[in-house]
Amino acid sequence: MPDVILRKTIYSIEETFHEGGPRPEKSVRRAAALAIIENPFAGRYEPEIQGFMEDLKPLGLSMATRLIEMLGGADQIEGYGKGAMIGEGGELEHGALWHAPGGYAMRQMLADSNAIVPSSKKVSGVGGRLDVPITHINASYVRSHFDSMEVGANDTPRANEIVLALVMSTGARIHNRAGGLDVADIVGKDGLR
Repeated sequence: MPDVILRKTIYSIEETFHEGGPRPEKSVRRAAALAIIENPFAGRYEPEIQGFMEDLKPLGLSMATRLIEMLGGADQIEGYGKGAMIGEGGELEHGALWHAPGGYAMRQMLADSNAIVPSSKKVSGVGGRLDVPITHINASYVRSHFDSMEVGANDTPRANEIVLALVMSTGARIHNRAGGLDVADIVGKDGLR
C-alpha cells in the first residue's frame, strides 16, 4: 500500500466553564486532533483499498496519545468520537478507512472503553467543517455525553487530501438534564448500557 504522506496536524482544546444556569462544579474539556494526509486514491477508482488501514494505525495511535496528554491523562477521558473529510478528488469510502485505525487507537489507549466509537464523514471542499459525534467511552446509551465537536481548517481538505479527526472529552454536557442512563448506572458489558 502507499505511504501515509502527512501535510500537517492540528490540535485544539476547548474548555467550557459555564453555560448559564447554576455554575457547574467543574469545567468540561473537549479536544480534537486533525491529520491532513494525501489521499493516495484521489482521482481514480481503486478496488483494493483496505490495506491502507494498516498504514494509518501508527498515525491513529500518535493522535490518540497526544489527545490524552492534552486532556490530563487517560483517567480523565469520558467521551470520544472520530471522523473524516475527503477532498473532492476522493470518495466517501476513502474516509471509511479511518474507522478501524482511529477507533481502535483510542480504545487501545483507553483500557476501560467498551463503547463503539461514533463517526461521521463527508466529501468536502476546501474550508469544510465536520461535526464529530461524541459518546461515552463505556456505554453508548449514556445520554448526558451525547455531544459533538466541530472541526476543520481554512485550507483543508484539498482535492487530493483526507482530513482524519479524533475527538475526546472529559465529561458530560454542562447542565445535562435530558434523562437516560446515568454514568453511575453503567454495567459496561456490551458497550451500550
